[in-house]
Amino acid sequence: MHAFWMVLGAFLFASMGVCVKMASAEFTTAELVFYRGVFSTLLVWIVMRWQGVAMRSDVPWMHAWRSLIGNLSLAAWFFAITVLPLPTAMTLNYTSSMWMVVWILGVALFRGNDWIRQAPRMIAVLLSFGGVVMVLHPTLAQDQWLGGLLGLASGVTAAMAYLQVASLGKAGEPEARTVFYFALGSAALGLIGMAFTGVTPLNAQTSSAAWWLIPIGILAGLGQLCMTRAYNLGSTILVANLQYSAILFASFYSLVLFGDQIPALGWAGMALIIVSNIFGSVLQEKGKSASAASRL
Repeated sequence: MHAFWMVLGAFLFASMGVCVKMASAEFTTAELVFYRGVFSTLLVWIVMRWQGVAMRSDVPWMHAWRSLIGNLSLAAWFFAITVLPLPTAMTLNYTSSMWMVVWILGVALFRGNDWIRQAPRMIAVLLSFGGVVMVLHPTLAQDQWLGGLLGLASGVTAAMAYLQVASLGKAGEPEARTVFYFALGSAALGLIGMAFTGVTPLNAQTSSAAWWLIPIGILAGLGQLCMTRAYNLGSTILVANLQYSAILFASFYSLVLFGDQIPALGWAGMALIIVSNIFGSVLQEKGKSASAASRL
């Protein structure tokens, strides 16, 4: 079931990306972050009320760290998008799963655990990232080193944020509360940024782009809820691998809505992503079956 939630989340994030592209014609990055946070916060607050989830948490510092590191990752990624080709910025951000693999492997080695059992799932993640590179075929000019470093930093910090999401789930935190505080942090970060970049007036000229701000927040909130549930229910490595499916949805939107052409290497990369996702899912099911058999 966690696979369904992650794939649905990936679809929602890819759809949000289309809205961001449309709204960015009139609004700055800080404004997009702010409006995303505001509408996500309102949506998740409604979900919390409906589910009867209290705002108070027994682990506030865990939420504070997840919100801080997650929103720093978001800011770094948005900055990278402004100075780098979009495929390059996306590829650097998607190194997050690879960094998660490195962290999990390092912890396993430090604790003397049997990391060999995790090796096939780690290989599936690396294969998926290879597919991402093939689809996006990133490029980086010599004068874009700052954007490249920040893009890479967005991947590292995103990995830390996703691991914190998994930790919050193990601590028993409801998905809605975890997403609520992250969205609230996004609104605060965007507001701070707007103090330096200014505010775009809402008028007849900007009205067409302004309508895209609402679905950005709604899709982001729903996507975060799905992703958080996936990390709460499933294997961290497997869920990290499934998030690459967002590239498939983004490529579809690019082809259908914007008329972009996908080369043969891109189609091969998408096939590699699909195969590695199936491979990771099969391994997960086999692991569950073996675990259940050992308890009999």
